[in-house]
Amino acid sequence: QVHIIESGGGLVQAGGSLRLSCAASGLTFTTYAMGWFRQAPGKEREFAAVTSWHGLNTYYSDSLKGRFTISRDNAKNTVSLQMTSLKPEDTAVYYCAAGLSPGALVEGDGAYWGQGTQVTVSA
Repeated sequence: QVHIIESGGGLVQAGGSLRLSCAASGLTFTTYAMGWFRQAPGKEREFAAVTSWHGLNTYYSDSLKGRFTISRDNAKNTVSLQMTSLKPEDTAVYYCAAGLSPGALVEGDGAYWGQGTQVTVSA
């Protein structure tokens, strides 16, 4: 059974940083692209960042480039999202997903999804 578990969410002040982690089990981690998505209150889920299976290729939502960094550790079956210069509009539930390709994840087509972790940025 596949498990995707996010952690690291919390409350942070505007301008601060936060690092989210995602642990995957029950799948051959190195055969999946991994991505982060977020869903703000009252809005649809949106793509944030994705990394290829080897971590050499990364893609970001245009609005997040330069502030968020995705990385993966294939030895530990984990993927992280380092978030800096956080803004109140970054407040959302952040989801981790595994997908068959970076392109599929960019389109929101994830094979497996986590339950999400709440990030709240106060003004």
